[in-house]
Amino acid sequence: MIRTYLLTCLLMAAFTAPVAAATEYYVAQDAATKKCSIVTKKPDGKKMMDVGMMMYKTKADAEKAMKGSAGCK
Repeated sequence: MIRTYLLTCLLMAAFTAPVAAATEYYVAQDAATKKCSIVTKKPDGKKMMDVGMMMYKTKADAEKAMKGSAGCK
């Protein structure tokens, strides 16, 4: 019985974790070209630099922040 509950919880966690991770957006600037873009993974700080040090829940919020950022103009 406990085994069934444990298996159910593991399966639920496995399918909900990727969905939650895909809802994070970052404004990043390419270190070489200085061009800004919106990415779903946190910038590494070497090739892509984080602009504003924030995570956004929607792509629209990230786009608004990118347009308002002084580093992305």
